[in-house]
Amino acid sequence: MISEAEIYDLKGLNCPLPVLKARKRLAGMAPGSLLWLETTDPLAVIDIPAFCTENGHRLIKTQPQSGGHRFLVERGA
Repeated sequence: MISEAEIYDLKGLNCPLPVLKARKRLAGMAPGSLLWLETTDPLAVIDIPAFCTENGHRLIKTQPQSGGHRFLVERGA
């Protein structure tokens, strides 16, 4: 069952804040939960995928959006 993804607005924050805040938010969610991370930090395209790989989360989708990117992340076990 796929649940609807929450949206976490991280726009305007620069490295390392998007990853630190994403880590804290995902830690409070159930495994398998979906979270859109919306960022304007240009380094997020490197940092978010690396964070997901290192922490056992699954990066489902990356989308460019006006002034930044959005990342759909499934919380790992």
